[in-house]
Amino acid sequence: MSAPRCPEEFLSLAGRLAAAARAVAQRHFREDLPVEDKADESPVTRADREAETAMRELIAAAHPDHGIHGEEFGVENAGAEFVWVLDPIDGTKRFITGNPLFGCLVALLQGGRPILGLIDMPILEERWLGASGQATTFTDRKGTREARVRPCAGLAAATVLATSPEMFMGDDAPAFARLRGAAKLTLYGGDCFNYGLLASGFSDIVVEANLAPYDHLAHAPIVTGAGGVMTDWQGRPTSLETDGRVLCAGDPACHAEALSLLQSA
Repeated sequence: MSAPRCPEEFLSLAGRLAAAARAVAQRHFREDLPVEDKADESPVTRADREAETAMRELIAAAHPDHGIHGEEFGVENAGAEFVWVLDPIDGTKRFITGNPLFGCLVALLQGGRPILGLIDMPILEERWLGASGQATTFTDRKGTREARVRPCAGLAAATVLATSPEMFMGDDAPAFARLRGAAKLTLYGGDCFNYGLLASGFSDIVVEANLAPYDHLAHAPIVTGAGGVMTDWQGRPTSLETDGRVLCAGDPACHAEALSLLQSA
């Protein structure tokens, strides 16, 4: 039985959240903004905080009973049935260095599981939207159309994307090395943009580690709604409990092959 369709009002609100964050990011892009270092040594700017503030205000006005889990201002009403997970600028390091390949991430969880995900690329003006009960869509200056993953004959023919090899530490490093060694091509960089490229059929695998919930929860509805597979490294659906290691593939057989390599002793 197919999943129930995500309510239209939630889809509409997700679009408004992304539009608000996009406006802030576009206004501040390539400005001389002060950059602070957070406790985890990741950078943050006034643009990150302004964007998340605008998004939180829209949620509070539309659904004051919903929870929010945001990168910049933490968690409120965590026990709500519906919780919005926000990363106002995913790829702040790119944003502060004038690189346009940063995005805004919006996820909506119901009972801890993602039912809606949105990737918005403010400077490219591109957007992927996935939600339960419907196909993923991709929107750019040409309009909106369905996004679909591509088939892959196996890892030997696969293009693998990851933000950085430095995210694979400890036992994750040899696991990633096995996967990288079996693939045809491995490319780094991209942050959230990688997941959109996979959903639109331009790559085969995205593998990452050391992610926070707001870094990955938007992606599962997008990838699965485009015909792909997204799990953690144990093959389980992603959720708030995911340990930060995720694996996406457009082709289910390719996903299974990659998962086996990640789990090999």
